[in-house]
Amino acid sequence: MSLTDDLAIIARQEATIQFSRFNEETAWQLGSRLRQMAVSRKFTLVIDVRKFGQPLFYSALPGTSPDNPVWAQRKANTVARFHRSSYYMGLELQLKGTNLADRFGLMLNDFAAHGGSFPISLAGTGVIGAVTVSGLPQRDDHQFVVEALCAETGNDFGSLQLPAPDARL
Repeated sequence: MSLTDDLAIIARQEATIQFSRFNEETAWQLGSRLRQMAVSRKFTLVIDVRKFGQPLFYSALPGTSPDNPVWAQRKANTVARFHRSSYYMGLELQLKGTNLADRFGLMLNDFAAHGGSFPISLAGTGVIGAVTVSGLPQRDDHQFVVEALCAETGNDFGSLQLPAPDARL
């Protein structure tokens, strides 16, 4: 599979994964699911769920560093700016041979086009926030968030997940 194939799958993820409602309780459930999944897999992650401008869930698991919440914020800023997943933006910019600073004039200490932040979309409304993790390699961060979102929204992760990196060759 190619970058173009991955971008098409991520676009399908973004179009498919939507909430019928999203509030503080929904954010807590999503964040708690991510935390339980991370703990059971012994992942070292920061987890952040937010409506834009309003943090709703945050957890830093043992072994994270002060860099992880900074990365999470930068990735969430990218979702807020573009209403696309941070991984989508990174792959698209890679395909075009550019970056956020050169293409959009954005400060790289405020934005990151690396996997791990995914738009929270409300059906009939659009993107209202972001769910973000930081701590794994970027493709794994992205996949982890999509897996949890699928579980929360009743979507089939198997039909939406990115192929294993080996399958891309």
